[in-house]
Amino acid sequence: MPLKSNGVIEIPDAGSEFDHGAFDSTSRRVFVAHTAKDRLEVIDFDASRHLATLPGFPEAAGVVAEDGQVLVTNRGAAELAWVDAQTLETKAVFKTAPRPNGVAIVASRGLAVVACIGDDETGPQLQAVALNGLTQWEISLPGRPRWCVVDREGENLYLAIREPSMVLVARLPTLDGVKYWRLPAAGAHGLDIDYGNGFLYAACDGGALVEVDASSGEVRGEWPLDGEPDATFFDPTSGLVHVAVPEPGLVQSVHPRSGTITSTITAAGAQTTALIPPDRLYVFSPRHKGALDLVEAAQNPHSGFYKAPL
Repeated sequence: MPLKSNGVIEIPDAGSEFDHGAFDSTSRRVFVAHTAKDRLEVIDFDASRHLATLPGFPEAAGVVAEDGQVLVTNRGAAELAWVDAQTLETKAVFKTAPRPNGVAIVASRGLAVVACIGDDETGPQLQAVALNGLTQWEISLPGRPRWCVVDREGENLYLAIREPSMVLVARLPTLDGVKYWRLPAAGAHGLDIDYGNGFLYAACDGGALVEVDASSGEVRGEWPLDGEPDATFFDPTSGLVHVAVPEPGLVQSVHPRSGTITSTITAAGAQTTALIPPDRLYVFSPRHKGALDLVEAAQNPHSGFYKAPL
């Protein structure tokens, strides 16, 4: 089994739905959207303890962190919040299209990207927001957006669209040069990127993890999943792609180069995770009322499989 338990980090009043989580390497803190409670939870990774509960994030959904900056999409208020990872103060709040969901950040360029689901009056939109508040760009989307990521240079955005199942590509910040890469599995959902090899990993509701060339859109591989996935992270240290499957309650770890797929039991409803390099994965579980702290086992280079230490 590739993941072993390192215990549970309790979060106060936490027996309800979480959404996206993210690790900020500057502050060494993990931030997770506590959607059902309209707040942002903060965990001190080095101390392995819950640090703070930040209220005032209506239906918090997407969370991303980089270089001490945290972005949170407030789906219940059509807002994007910008939070300082060290002081935990909200630096600014920007209005967005209805029901913002996926979010990405290019801290070096002071840029945020928000994928909005829309409502009965407004269709789905993709918006790029300059964090200085001076400029905003937007385009309409062909379907409901899920998660999004940017390339290493912060020049291109990749966005998972549920139906028609695809990865949308756009240049930043102007959101032009749009391309649509159709996927062989229905319901593109979780998405992450392998910067080193230039691959995207899209976890799809149809029960598959799909590898896509980030420069051409060519599908390079496909692996089965045991249910509809949610949060998806690629670990550059181990080469594993970790996919949360909330029903029945698993993390499936795929090693694309060897083809190995292993499963770690979590709990029903544990849909979101946060990757902490080089070898940790937090799984946010309402049933456990906190974060399951999981550790990757060392790879056996001779077999291509992963073994948990004795």
